[in-house]
Amino acid sequence: MTVTPTSRDPRIVIVGAGMAGIAAAHVFRQAGFTNFTILEKGSDVGGVWHWNRYPGLRCDVPSYGYQYAFAPKPDWKHVWATGDEIQQYHHDLIAHLQLESHLKLGCEVTSAVFAENRWRLSTTGGDEIDADFVVAATGILHHPFIPDIPGLDAFDGPVVHTARWTDIDMTGKRVAVIGTGSTGVQVFSALQPEAAYITHFARTPQWVMWMPMGLKQPRIVGRLLRALPTQEKAVRLSQLVGSDYLVDLVIRPTWRRRMAQRYGWICLRTMVRDKDLRARLTPDYQPFCKRQVLSGNYYRRISKPNASFVSEPIAEATNTGLRTADDVHHDVDAIVLATGFQAHNYMRPMTLRGRDGLSIDDAWAKGPRAWGMTAIPGFPNLFTVLGPNSPTGSMSLQHVAELTARYITTWLQRFRDSEITTVEVTEEATSRFADDVAEAMVPTVWNTGCNSWYFDDDNHIDLWPFDRKRLTRMLTEPHDDDYIFTA
Repeated sequence: MTVTPTSRDPRIVIVGAGMAGIAAAHVFRQAGFTNFTILEKGSDVGGVWHWNRYPGLRCDVPSYGYQYAFAPKPDWKHVWATGDEIQQYHHDLIAHLQLESHLKLGCEVTSAVFAENRWRLSTTGGDEIDADFVVAATGILHHPFIPDIPGLDAFDGPVVHTARWTDIDMTGKRVAVIGTGSTGVQVFSALQPEAAYITHFARTPQWVMWMPMGLKQPRIVGRLLRALPTQEKAVRLSQLVGSDYLVDLVIRPTWRRRMAQRYGWICLRTMVRDKDLRARLTPDYQPFCKRQVLSGNYYRRISKPNASFVSEPIAEATNTGLRTADDVHHDVDAIVLATGFQAHNYMRPMTLRGRDGLSIDDAWAKGPRAWGMTAIPGFPNLFTVLGPNSPTGSMSLQHVAELTARYITTWLQRFRDSEITTVEVTEEATSRFADDVAEAMVPTVWNTGCNSWYFDDDNHIDLWPFDRKRLTRMLTEPHDDDYIFTA
């Protein structure tokens, strides 16, 4: 007697409607899976581009490379798009991809618990949702990091984090900007012209490479792109070529790395004429060790008479300003925290419990780890998109998110065809992957002696140290021996 497998329609919950969540939803629909819900805690989609609205916000990736291949946008206004334009792009995609009926905004997931071969999710609104699969597309840049500065609560003026920006008029004010990543450089450069005085506080300076960030995209470029009969393939090609170049630059000490680093030295030496300021702005680590900062005007604006750079540690805040470790008091009217995010929280602070009640905090007691960025031992039928060890410093994340979503569909298809009920990556496969990552990380530029947000609490670098071919191979050719199944 032949038994015909029963076709099942998997219930899927996607947590997060940022870039990764939108990619996953589209890929699932294209593969014929429509029984999914996207839960987004914010009031709109876009993830990091929804939460960040500070002055001067731009993407540090050229616009044409920062889009989905399945949704090309030929009419970017700038070569490096502003935050508002990228946010609008994601907002418009929801209608274009017909995802409105699947989306729930203002719906934060507080817990997800696996029991009896299914997930149950709870939200701040009191809803409980059952799912066969959970896809965590929660991103890494959404929980602001607030530095522990004694006395900060006693400061009389406004204190604002760049990821929770409120409309504050900084005109004619004495402004303190704390933090020197891309965000710190962008917001400082935007506020300097109108400020009475602006001070940039940084524990360590950043390499800032000059690029014409405000350059508008010529209209002829948009018309040419629209005319391309295979625009989607052109976008994909630009993503892959750009990724391959950057990967080669950061993971191997080649002549390309040396040439690019040399450009960083040239920018600093030619654009900052004051020798004392230049010395204080010179990092003690190699360019690209941290996330590279691009700017068209920072070095010029930090050199202005109403600007200063302070590298002394901040000892305390007072009601009228900031006191540094050298006992100098800096009078300021407003404090801007460009201090980044708790980048390794991922799904947390959500309460997440997998097989046998295993909590994600216990599973990640030694730092976030996942096989191939996406599968976590002890958590059946749960996958992350752009999870631990994602190539945030080397590849097109749009392409990686699509590739990861296609990997997840292979398990959705096997569930639909009744081959499996649950799938869970093994501890052995995950440990083997982690060992390979640690070995491959040795010659990377990220491992050359800087302290960056790429480092997790246990001091391992949370990035992808391999080339694109290995990533593609891992996510398109999974081996059943690396997984635990129930049928």
